[in-house]
Amino acid sequence: MENLPEFFASKGPVVAVVFVVLFVLERFFPVARWLGGMARLVRNLVLASFNFVASPLIVIPLTAFAVAHALQWRPDWWSGWPGLALDLLLLDCWIYWWHRINHVVPFFWRFHEVHHLDETLDTTTALRFHFGEVILSSLVRATVIFALAVPLSSVIVFEVLVLVAALFQHSNLRIPRVLEKALSLIVVTPSIHWVHHHAVRADTDSNYANILSVWDRLFGSRSSTLRTPDMKIGVEHRPERTLIGLIRRPLDP
Repeated sequence: MENLPEFFASKGPVVAVVFVVLFVLERFFPVARWLGGMARLVRNLVLASFNFVASPLIVIPLTAFAVAHALQWRPDWWSGWPGLALDLLLLDCWIYWWHRINHVVPFFWRFHEVHHLDETLDTTTALRFHFGEVILSSLVRATVIFALAVPLSSVIVFEVLVLVAALFQHSNLRIPRVLEKALSLIVVTPSIHWVHHHAVRADTDSNYANILSVWDRLFGSRSSTLRTPDMKIGVEHRPERTLIGLIRRPLDP
């Protein structure tokens, strides 16, 4: 238990390197024009900093508690590399449904809308979440970890994959069409996830997958809309807010 914070901290360098690389590349090879300028970047990074603080104070302790007190019912075959693969598959399916619930249940949407109000997509959008949503998500995830007895190693690997996938799919990086089309058959690419951020509610309420793209096809939530460089990003009929307005969003009607 004493070393759990160090275990979780080990994912930091990997995610940081991916963030820096994509952040630089997307500014040399962008798909769409930038909106919001420096003020937007400040909003996104300040919101991200709140979550960096919340992680060691709330998220890590909750996860550690769930791992330490998980139900011990797993069969022997659910371990090792096959167990890790199954854990990642189940956690990715869980996060698909959790994401979908955030769009369906008004209470959760109050928090999740903060992420969607960004009118430009890039790697900083992947870090832009209301700290209330992060706390709620960690509570639900802890329940899943407890019920499925997910080991710490699986949780860490999944966290790294989710964060790297989020940075990639939100990025404004221009990718060769043939390569992106091939990747989209397996994982969520920017061309898929940008449609989820389209400022048309029917598209916003689609393409919920996070790592594997199969979930939207399997559960009938894949949008037929194709991404275009001039696609309007944000929330339908709702403008971007100030930093204070974003923090207060869950309290508004």
